[in-house]
Amino acid sequence: MGRIKKILFPFIVCILFISCDQTSKNDCGSAWIGGEIVNPKKDYVIITKSRKIIDTIPLDENNFFIYRIEQMEPGIYFFIHHEYQALFMEPGDSIMLRVNTVEFDESLSFTGKGAHKNNFMIDLFLLNERENELMPKMYLLSPAEFENKMDSLLQSRNRMYDEFISIKDPSERFKEVAIASINYDIYSKKELYISTNARKKIYDKSVEIPESFYHFRKKIDLGNEQLRSYYPYYRYLGFYLDNLAFELYKDKEDYDRNSFLHNYYKSQLIDSLVTNDSLKNSLLRTSAHRYFLNAKSEENENKMLDQFLKLSTNKSDHKEVTELAYLTINITPGHIIPNVKLLTTENMVKDLHSTIRRPTLFYFWSGQSISHYKKIHTRADELQTKYPEYDFIGINIDLHFKKWLKVVKNSGYNPLIEY
Repeated sequence: MGRIKKILFPFIVCILFISCDQTSKNDCGSAWIGGEIVNPKKDYVIITKSRKIIDTIPLDENNFFIYRIEQMEPGIYFFIHHEYQALFMEPGDSIMLRVNTVEFDESLSFTGKGAHKNNFMIDLFLLNERENELMPKMYLLSPAEFENKMDSLLQSRNRMYDEFISIKDPSERFKEVAIASINYDIYSKKELYISTNARKKIYDKSVEIPESFYHFRKKIDLGNEQLRSYYPYYRYLGFYLDNLAFELYKDKEDYDRNSFLHNYYKSQLIDSLVTNDSLKNSLLRTSAHRYFLNAKSEENENKMLDQFLKLSTNKSDHKEVTELAYLTINITPGHIIPNVKLLTTENMVKDLHSTIRRPTLFYFWSGQSISHYKKIHTRADELQTKYPEYDFIGINIDLHFKKWLKVVKNSGYNPLIEY
């Protein structure tokens, strides 16, 4: 029976592809998404758009699923199964995916009508991931040398794009997303060059960046509805606003994107500069999360919470951030540490209290700050050797499980004391 189902499933999907393909795009106002999950972590997948769940779809006994999105709006959707994956879908699309959760990004592939768009986006994503591993060396270059490198990367991507559209002739809406992915990945690298240079001022090793270097900022859109939940765009805005925030306190403190002053100013900039309310609320929420997970002062935490509640208009976020603030306030000196949920490297949920067997020091880190997490782990190892009667446990504050796990494995960190 299982073999019959495996044969019937692609046959049924093939019929769906044909039936939708025989109508015009205007007549086919829906789209299909289906596929196979190898080594599934759960028995369902979730489809979302703009932070709203469209539906939860069960996997069958062969780990297949299929779903029709009725009256769908073209744009960026998210497929969620253990990890998030952006999809570009339009009416008339019938997309099949296959992914192995062991190597999510590397194994992900699409077939069917509309698959070419998403395979192109995956190619751009993987290219950017490979380049990011080389970026620390590039940040040592002079501004002129760095710009030349970025121009070369941009030209290479644009050639990929030109070749793709000449063969596939995608819609104007998809072209907008693809161009944004290309440009904002490059813009992010430039913002990181700026922030890396700002950090060098501590050691008197910074260089003067010419005004012309910043001209790319004139092209950014601070309120794009279609892109507001798309990672390359959203990530760029975070980097950009980080750098603007530092300009407001650079004469008071060194650059620290986790500090109270940094996130207090950043939230004000988000409120004044971002023109899309939903995007504004999301950025405010992200900034609040980053601060509270690194906060050390109950007084400042209360100030940050008060400001967040005034600036954000999303009532659901109010509840979430308020709960987070109260939890983190409880781990400041004089409070009992809350029993929050942690995720192990085996993707199992564990109570924080259960990790404490003797005197324990918790330290927090992010994969986005490479030099910081390397230094803090080195320091934790040194202290562990010096004080063997203590446990030192690392807690990652990022939202991407696979990227965190990859850093833990590649860096040789002890998975038993990483959460």
